[in-house]
Amino acid sequence: MSPAEFLIEPLSYEFMTRALITCVITAVVCAVLSCWLVLIGWSLMGDAVSHAVLPGVVLAYIVGAPFAVGAVIFGFLAVGLIGVVRSTSRVKEDAAIGIVFTTLFSFGLVLVSVTPSQTDLNHIIFGNLLGVSRSELLQVAILAAIVLAALVLKRRDFTLYAFDPTHAHALGLRPRTLGALLLALLALTSVLALQAVGVILVVAMLIIPGATAYLLTDRFGRMLLIAPTVSATSSVAGLYLSYHLDTAPGAMVVLVQGAVFTLVYLFAPRQGVIGKRINASRRRTALSAKA
Repeated sequence: MSPAEFLIEPLSYEFMTRALITCVITAVVCAVLSCWLVLIGWSLMGDAVSHAVLPGVVLAYIVGAPFAVGAVIFGFLAVGLIGVVRSTSRVKEDAAIGIVFTTLFSFGLVLVSVTPSQTDLNHIIFGNLLGVSRSELLQVAILAAIVLAALVLKRRDFTLYAFDPTHAHALGLRPRTLGALLLALLALTSVLALQAVGVILVVAMLIIPGATAYLLTDRFGRMLLIAPTVSATSSVAGLYLSYHLDTAPGAMVVLVQGAVFTLVYLFAPRQGVIGKRINASRRRTALSAKA
């Protein structure tokens, strides 16, 4: 198979074209949000919210409401329960997060197993990238536009909140409100990614791109460019590999993102494990030459 056939053949199928568009949109939105999640240190919170929205999505399906409504409600419920457990007991935050998100996720799994449906609700858990319909693609595009618009409009406030909440408060901002807004956007983004990779792998798309960009640059503005670029490119590569190797598309997309992170972790010029050793060796050689 020639390189041209490798690239063109999948696009001859309409379902692959829709999957590709959905994948790129999801990758970009998740990557942009992941920059703030990584900077604030909300990786575990992203894991918690992305899993905790499952029962909200299923309940929304049962009553015929939009998935985003149920996801946002249960996203805030999860955050509230974590705060209550942490503040009213000796349990620490990481343990509270683990307790709440696993309990809500299990509740969602029970709802999936007992809910009569003409469609297979398991795609909420594992994703159904190749089964995206035109209406679902439109829903993904609308939610993505909402999330990106909010992130762009409030990017300076979010960035200040991420670096120094106390200073943000001194400037007249409301850190709690900004945090709540970020959590709402996290819940909406989780709904976006459900269709592509499912609940289980959402957290990877919400963390890996930002972590990869964080190892490549010290400037947050550059992170916001590097993360979506790496994420979208990896997602397209993963989808193509999934088609030609006949593997699960969502899992392959995340696997490629993980492989890219591994390469950056090892070989990034400044922060890579091997890159730092190479730079240190060059500095020692330069000092020896001067001596």
